[in-house]
Amino acid sequence: MTEKPILDIHDKPKPAQWLTLSLQHLFAMFGSTILVPYLVGLSPAIALISSGLGTLAFLLITQGKVPAYLGSSFAYIAPIIYAKAAGGPGEAMVGTFLAGIIYGIVSLIIKRAGYKWVMNLLPPVVVGPVIIVIGLAVSGTAVGMAMNNPITHKYSLLHFSAALVTLAATIGFTIFGKKFLSFIPILGGIIVGYVYSLLIGIVDFKPVITAPWFEIPNFIFPFVSYKVKFSVDIVLLMAPVAIVTLSEHIGHQLVLSKVVGRDFIKDPGLHRSILGDGTATLISSLIGGPPKTTYGENIGVLAITKIYSVYVIAGAAVFAILFGFIGKVSALIHSIPTPVMGGVSILLFGIIASSGLRMLVDSKVDFGNNRNLVIASVILVVGIGGAFIKITEQFQIQGMALAAIFGVVLNLILPGRQPADANMFGELDTKENHKKTA
Repeated sequence: MTEKPILDIHDKPKPAQWLTLSLQHLFAMFGSTILVPYLVGLSPAIALISSGLGTLAFLLITQGKVPAYLGSSFAYIAPIIYAKAAGGPGEAMVGTFLAGIIYGIVSLIIKRAGYKWVMNLLPPVVVGPVIIVIGLAVSGTAVGMAMNNPITHKYSLLHFSAALVTLAATIGFTIFGKKFLSFIPILGGIIVGYVYSLLIGIVDFKPVITAPWFEIPNFIFPFVSYKVKFSVDIVLLMAPVAIVTLSEHIGHQLVLSKVVGRDFIKDPGLHRSILGDGTATLISSLIGGPPKTTYGENIGVLAITKIYSVYVIAGAAVFAILFGFIGKVSALIHSIPTPVMGGVSILLFGIIASSGLRMLVDSKVDFGNNRNLVIASVILVVGIGGAFIKITEQFQIQGMALAAIFGVVLNLILPGRQPADANMFGELDTKENHKKTA
């Protein structure tokens, strides 16, 4: 049974309490939200602003009933990198926009037909391996950032030491951090790595000193900053990932329902939360930010504090928007050495991959069943191996997208498919799951 909350969903905290509780949620999401744009070459300041705007939109669409914070999605790191390489930031933003549209379409279908069809299309035996691919497909990027001098792009023990210190600190916060500290391991690791980098002299702090306090980020607007062009390539790049992140969204809503003690799948409805997630991604695409997703870190804060107030979440969103316009914050983020971000990424990408393994374990996927073994094996090798189908120079399906498509098709055509049930993602065992989250 869920414990009685200190502040329930619609309870408004006192001003001083409101300030500290909202900042707590800001810090919980901060490290991950700025890491994604850092890795893909987008503006961390815009990522903060878009996360705040997206969260406020989510709260409105879900009628102020779901206390969830939305930050940058790690699932789209590889697709954004590919899209930028093919056509620049504009191409990545078009892809992000399409991901939001897919969420909107799915939300409409769910409103009409329910949500079990999503689970039938994407059971854990498909989603788990795809999540593993999402984590491991970019593992080489993390190692390269950690080991190499960002200027010469050659191995540097000095820079690698900064990555290792950062990694050690992040692991320390993850394993030994108490209460709220255990939910800011990324931010804590970055801070420790940054201080170490200052001591060994690989940080240029001058831009932070000279940066103005107030600064408007370089927003990327459609039709102004780039020419909008839709292509089959970008659809095939983004669509499979969008479908997979829908399963992640369902999982988060199930966990959040158990933490808060309400059934958010029914009220305000999964279609509303998915629409809110998609709208946040659309907003992000229109100003130059990465796709958005609900954050497990902030769900963890809710579980620990027993404070579920949407006013606290909205306060964190407002702070994120304000932080995005503080020039010194933006300059400070840009001054973080690449190896520091590489050290954090080694653990983070591994955790993403491990969360795919956890889904398989929690969902009790039987690998003694050859059907499951075949589906998972094909997804892993196709995705991590970087397989692609090239039809023309401009038209190809590759890597993660191809792996997801193979997984869905194999799941649909191979005999022995089990119908979806509410417990298939391993998220509805209330007592046990609440212990894991807390």
